[in-house]
Amino acid sequence: MASSLASKSFFGAYRLDGSSSLSDVRDLSVSSVQISFRPRAPKKLQIHAAGSTYGTYFRVTTFGESHGGGVGCIVDGCPPRIPLSEADLQGDLDRRRPGQSRITTPRKETDTCKIYSGVSEGVTTGTPIHVFVPNTDQRGHDYSEMSVAYRPSHADATYDMKYGVRSVQGGGRSSARETIGRVAPGAIAKKILKQFSGTEILAYVSQVHKVVLPEDRIDYESLTLDQIESNIVRCPDPEYAEKMIAAIDTVRVRGDSVGGVVTCIVRNAPRGLGSPVFDKLEAELAKAAMSLPATKGFEFGSGFAGTYMTGSEHNDEFYVDGHGKIRTRTNRSGGIQGGISNGETINMRIAFKPTSTIGKKQHTVTRDKKDTELIARGRHDPCVVPRAVPMVEAMVALVLVDQLMAQHAQCHLFPINPELQESIELPSVEAFNMSI
Repeated sequence: MASSLASKSFFGAYRLDGSSSLSDVRDLSVSSVQISFRPRAPKKLQIHAAGSTYGTYFRVTTFGESHGGGVGCIVDGCPPRIPLSEADLQGDLDRRRPGQSRITTPRKETDTCKIYSGVSEGVTTGTPIHVFVPNTDQRGHDYSEMSVAYRPSHADATYDMKYGVRSVQGGGRSSARETIGRVAPGAIAKKILKQFSGTEILAYVSQVHKVVLPEDRIDYESLTLDQIESNIVRCPDPEYAEKMIAAIDTVRVRGDSVGGVVTCIVRNAPRGLGSPVFDKLEAELAKAAMSLPATKGFEFGSGFAGTYMTGSEHNDEFYVDGHGKIRTRTNRSGGIQGGISNGETINMRIAFKPTSTIGKKQHTVTRDKKDTELIARGRHDPCVVPRAVPMVEAMVALVLVDQLMAQHAQCHLFPINPELQESIELPSVEAFNMSI
């Protein structure tokens, strides 16, 4: 390649080493152009940490491990001048914390959060927000057997397969304690969405093991947080809540576990969120929800049940309401069509498997590939879904606030088409302060 280039005639006095001058131009003869090659220094190999950050505009990075010094998050991209304090985050963290009832892990943690940056004089500054929660009730000795033997269906073995090393105590990053770093920023996201567009995100337990709450027992329009929080299993129907609690108690006393389903709804979601084709709103919601520990399934709208219907049965017919807005008479689409929110209530369901760490004898293998039996010690949830409720809400909120910022940046930067698009009215600081 070099010899063939050197034999070519070039008009101009620029050499491939990047230098040129006026004297070169004056002295130029077509046959005298010199080409030199400067060897490039090899680039240093750079490895970017992956897997602990979510979001494009509202970016959240979680850190910490179950039995380390603590856990937390960094929130980058939060809009400035939003009133914010630890109290805004603590409510959802309290809903997530361990030791809150007999059907959750008995580990005792207050999960008291502290904001170390990104907030000044009670408002966000637009710079990264650092939230930290210390660990105070670690019991590393409970994991001595698990440092040798792999827990069936747990991440112990796959972490070793990937990294060649793992944090044994508490499961490290695979522990649900990591979700503190999601619930805290989720509370910020929910506050932004509530003030900006009146968006409400509510999740509740709709199934525990074989106890399934019929969908027609819940009115999505009137459902309240108080109804959900009225019992320890977080099912808004008192009758089914008692059945679910009994199902968990039955396996809890035997040292076993069960799974379940969390249903989440979003009321007053702005229209236009989500982007074709790879960033469809339901795809982002599925990724976010399925990143939570113990998740095994995701569906929205009619979900898998829609496959039993014909097109004429499944289609949501349009109409114009009394306010001149295009609506749908039914909502089998789950508030999302073509990957974009249509203003109807978004609804989804997330399946969680039974907790893998149980107090019953199981066959497994050791790290040195020997057959063994394991009875896991430690403090673990007999069913994860009651504490998963605020986790699901948080991940949905993080998706929606990120998509809202993307929508505003792309589609509302210039004047909208008022015949087809809804305007996004930005609230003033005074209005924001009055709403809290």
